[in-house]
Amino acid sequence: MEKALQGVRVLDLTRVLAGPYASMILGDLGADVIKIEHPDGGDDSRGYGPFVNGESVYFISLNRNKKSLSLNLKSPEGKEIFLKLVKKADVVMENFRPGTMEKLGLGYGELEKINPRLIYAASSGFGHTGPYSQKAAYDLIIQAMGGIMSLTGEPDGPPTRTGASIADITSGLFTVIGIMAALHKRKETGRGQKVDVAMLDCQLAILENAIARLAVTGESPKPTGNRHPSITPFAVFRAADGYLVVAAGNDQLWQKWCRVVGREDLVEDPRFKTNADRTEHWDELEPIMSEVIGKQRVDDWLNLFEEAGIPSGPINDVAKAVEHPQVLARDMVVYQDHPVAGRIMMPGIPVKLSKTPGSIETPAPLLGEHNRVILRELGYTETEIERLKEKGVI
Repeated sequence: MEKALQGVRVLDLTRVLAGPYASMILGDLGADVIKIEHPDGGDDSRGYGPFVNGESVYFISLNRNKKSLSLNLKSPEGKEIFLKLVKKADVVMENFRPGTMEKLGLGYGELEKINPRLIYAASSGFGHTGPYSQKAAYDLIIQAMGGIMSLTGEPDGPPTRTGASIADITSGLFTVIGIMAALHKRKETGRGQKVDVAMLDCQLAILENAIARLAVTGESPKPTGNRHPSITPFAVFRAADGYLVVAAGNDQLWQKWCRVVGREDLVEDPRFKTNADRTEHWDELEPIMSEVIGKQRVDDWLNLFEEAGIPSGPINDVAKAVEHPQVLARDMVVYQDHPVAGRIMMPGIPVKLSKTPGSIETPAPLLGEHNRVILRELGYTETEIERLKEKGVI
């Protein structure tokens, strides 16, 4: 079946998480992704656990639907191979510190000369401009500097990192958006362009209403634990046998909740009349709701809330989340056979296209697994390939 990005060739120089996550999405949607790694060890994440039979499942989960070419770009021969690939590529992706590719003579300015249609996607911690452009960054650094750790956790608690690497993931997503926009524009102009994505920029872009609250109040928002700062009730509650969440996001839903739990008196309570009232008086409302919900089991409440149309849900751990019938019905848990690690569980493809659906075709490659295939396509003979291997070029 035809895929949405079929025919798009991507040269992926990225490592670890943000870039590989972006190129995985492109590969899932049909792009031909060639992952270019240094012959000595490859992508850093090949060394990140957990491991199965010596293979990193971290790496495996982020690098499906890709080919691996091990290539030393610092060698003249390696650079020559890369430039041959660039001539026929649609996209080059890299997440080196800004200036690294220029030092190799492989920056966008040089690559554009040999392929004006090329889209050059550079993702980095702080972007290619500004006083911090040369600083190194990881997800933790960006979460800290971008404000999200100051919003996460309990009131009066320490700054808290989110459980998922949200700075890396969001920059990966924004990189894909930039590439797709550039591909679309190229149809009109016939020319590519540079896509410059900074993790810090992406972190600021997803601060939701935090910046709006700062603009209005003049004060930095503080962590509010598991509740929403401006929608009430929108929080975690403890039932008789576990935890659940309730998100009664408007006055109608709040009134339904009051009736379902047998507390119609709260509907007319002036402290809780409107969303603004409930938010202002949360410290008084929270113990009332907690007392009510604590009297029954999670499933009992969820059934009642479901019947009434009140948004609610259980708090699942990862093991329960991957077994949820809705998750399974939408193929969001898949299993893939890796030649060394064996059968590995991983997330499916969240974008469901009706006519050109994505698919998971191949497992994450071994380092240099596709060297011969790719080099033969470029016209190299077996003798030449062996010589390149002996010299450490591949």
